Amino acid sequence: MTVPEIERVAVIGCGTMGSGVAEVLARAGLEVHVLVSSAPSERAGRGRLGKSLDRAVRKNKLTESDRAAIVDRIRFTTELGALEDRQLVVEAIGEDDAAKTALLRDLSKVLRDPDAIVATTTSAIPIVRLARVTDRPGQVVGMHFFNPAPVLPLVELIGSVLTTDETMARADHFVTDVLGKQVIESPDRAGFVVNALLFPYLLSAIRMVGDGTATPEVIDRAMVKGCAHPMGPLALADLIGLDTTVAIADAMYEEFKQPLYAPPPLLSRMVEGGLLGKKSGRGFYDYSENGSR
Repeated sequence: MTVPEIERVAVIGCGTMGSGVAEVLARAGLEVHVLVSSAPSERAGRGRLGKSLDRAVRKNKLTESDRAAIVDRIRFTTELGALEDRQLVVEAIGEDDAAKTALLRDLSKVLRDPDAIVATTTSAIPIVRLARVTDRPGQVVGMHFFNPAPVLPLVELIGSVLTTDETMARADHFVTDVLGKQVIESPDRAGFVVNALLFPYLLSAIRMVGDGTATPEVIDRAMVKGCAHPMGPLALADLIGLDTTVAIADAMYEEFKQPLYAPPPLLSRMVEGGLLGKKSGRGFYDYSENGSR
């Protein structure tokens, strides 16, 4: 029996990544349900979507009519049961192992379609750890978009030892042919491919700030002007979110126990102090109205 094309999709969470993924799906002409935790979360999510779409219109990437059509394809809900008919659900909540595990366990009981794919945008948590708590481990994949999701072309696709070949093929087809993204298949290990390379670099830069080797401005300028990076490592950590940076580093250190993955003390203190980067208004740089960024 032929499995139908994926048309009914959902995203859980509408933070930086969730709103970006929802936009990508809606831009592809799909009907998108977005599950949020509360009315304030919905307002914040709509705001992120609006700013991103407005930016695309200003840059002539979208017309005003395109923008309106994309917004019309997105529906918000606070009820998990509203996702029961979805053929693909992308989980995009915070990088919290226990929260993701509990959510995917509940989600798998709601979905009616036995072939529905459950995708997680986790940056570092092994997929098998999340898949094994569901009643459909063969249909669980990692679908790791990069921020900003509407702009960056790459998606890491990760299957666990429990994921079926058919699920991987359907997910690859969907991301490549429906969303128009480029796929690399990554091994199911903490950090996958991209973050396993990226995060030692980010953490090394943070250590340099912590031990007084150089300021964030000097380090970022060095890497932008000297190595042609589009963004310096401290600005990138602020964009990712310093809390997310800690969570990813912790997950990789837990698996490999290598010092290069350990969160530097400065990073941990900043997160404890609520300095989370751009989303909180301050990290290594000040993003407030009177700030330098």
